[in-house]
Amino acid sequence: MGDEVKNLNQQILNFEYEQNFKDQDFYVSKSNEYSFKLLNSWPKWEKNFVNLVGEKFSGKSHLINIFLKNFKGVKISADEINNDFLKKIKIFENIIIEDFLGNINENFLYTLINIVEQDNKYLIISSTKPIVEHKFILRDLNSRAKNFLLSVIEKPEDDLMYALILKNLSDRQISINKKLIDFIIKRISRSYGKISDFIYKIDEISLKRKKPIDFKIIKEALGE
Repeated sequence: MGDEVKNLNQQILNFEYEQNFKDQDFYVSKSNEYSFKLLNSWPKWEKNFVNLVGEKFSGKSHLINIFLKNFKGVKISADEINNDFLKKIKIFENIIIEDFLGNINENFLYTLINIVEQDNKYLIISSTKPIVEHKFILRDLNSRAKNFLLSVIEKPEDDLMYALILKNLSDRQISINKKLIDFIIKRISRSYGKISDFIYKIDEISLKRKKPIDFKIIKEALGE
């Protein structure tokens, strides 16, 4: 297994992924480059409000953690925002609300937006769909949602899919041939969630079988 892992790590290097992996192993591609550059260009933003949008497993939390490491701030899940949090944010310049699914107290959100405006703070809200598409009960929130700068993580392109599959398998010390990854990319849905499901499944099969990954195992992991 040692030689196989060594060869796989060499494959990562040969593929020149090192130049694309930035900040805590975040792989930058066309799919997420705008969001990566936007968050790293703080505070040179057009607006103080950013809506980071992407499907589950697309890297939103990873980007936010990089942002917080570089620029500091405070974050909370959308369904946990309360009065105590609104008092706490006074000492922070950057506020992040994660996983907005419409599961938020609208009065608290309205108050938060007002605080950000009045104190010239910065607010990032992450969500799977643009918050401007959400129908708030508070009419003022619907207009406020239009003021957010939209930053969308698009569906993964081939290079990102390749990087995600290769890196995740390497982290799990699973050896796989490049031809097999190409085979996977052609057959798997262009979805971060599907890639995550596949990695979990192939890891499970690999541990059970204790044998090299082949086309048969890949087809099983893909549910074919």
